[in-house]
Amino acid sequence: MSRHANRARVGENRASLYDEITDKIIVELEAGRVPWVQPWGTAAAKAPLAMPKNASTGRQYSGVNVLILWGAVIEHGFAGQSWLTFRQALSLGGHVRKGEHGTTVVYADRFVPQDEKRRADETGDEAQAIPFLKRFTVFNSDQCDELPDGIATAAPPPLPALIEPTVEALIKATGIDFRIGGNRAFYMHSADYVQVPPPHAYGEPINWHRTALHELGHASGHASRLNRDLSGSFGTKKYAFEELIAELNAAFCCASLGIVPTVRHADYIGSWLDVMREDNRAIVRAASQASKAADYILGFLPDSQPSDHETADERRVA
Repeated sequence: MSRHANRARVGENRASLYDEITDKIIVELEAGRVPWVQPWGTAAAKAPLAMPKNASTGRQYSGVNVLILWGAVIEHGFAGQSWLTFRQALSLGGHVRKGEHGTTVVYADRFVPQDEKRRADETGDEAQAIPFLKRFTVFNSDQCDELPDGIATAAPPPLPALIEPTVEALIKATGIDFRIGGNRAFYMHSADYVQVPPPHAYGEPINWHRTALHELGHASGHASRLNRDLSGSFGTKKYAFEELIAELNAAFCCASLGIVPTVRHADYIGSWLDVMREDNRAIVRAASQASKAADYILGFLPDSQPSDHETADERRVA
C-alpha cells in the first residue's frame, strides 16, 4: 500500500471513530438523556459516584474517555468505575471472563513522519505533524474473575457535611475573583471575575456549588490560565462550545468531589446538538478541554497531588 493510500486509510479510520463517539452522544441527547450526568440520574444506578480509573495503575481516565466509560457503566449496570486492559487483568493474576465484550477508549496524539522530517531539513520549513487516533479496549472489573481482593473497590465518597466546605475552600484557593450576589450566575471575561447568587437563592444549597464549579470552568479559560477562546457571543456555535466545556468540567469536578452532577444549562442542549452534528470532533475536543479545566481547578485542593492520567495504553484525547 502506498504512503498516500495508508494516510487516507488512517484518516478514514479516525473520522469513523469520531463519528461513532459523536453519534452515540447525539442519540442520548435527542432522547433527553445527558450522558455526563445520566449514571447517577436513576435509583437503578449501581456504580459509586467517581471518575473512572485504571484499576492496574490507579490513573484516572480523562477527556471523552470519561463519557465513554460512564456511558458503559450505566448501559451495562456495572457496580464499579475500575477498568483494565486484557493484558493488565492477566498481569494482576486475573482474567477477563469468556464472552465479555470490552469498551473502546481512545488515544490521540501527533507524529512527524521521517519523510516529512527530511523535507523540513531540506527546505528549512517547520515539520508538519500528522494527527492520529488509536483505539484501545478496556474491561470493567465486573467483567473479570480472580482479580486481587479490593481491586474494584472505589474510595468512599466524602461525607456530605464535608462537601460544601471543600468546594468553598477550593474556590478561595484558585485565587479567581469570585463574587456572591445578584440574581444570575455568570463569568465576566473582560473583567475576569465570577459572580453567583447567594446560596439561599437556590432551592437546594448543593446547587450553588454545582453552579460555582460551572462558572469556575469558564474562568479557567482566561488567557492567564488555560487560554481558551472565550470570544464567542451569545447564540453562536463558539459560545455553545464553551458552554459545553464548562458543563462537562462541572460534571468532572462534581464527580471528583463526591457531588452528584446535574445539568446546569439544559436549555443549551439544542445548540450542543447543532455543534456536534456539524463537527464530529466537537465532543472529543470539548471533553478534552473540560478535563484540562477540571485538572486545573482541582489542582488547588489542599494537599492535592498532580493527577496521573492514562498509561501508554489509554492516554488523554487531545
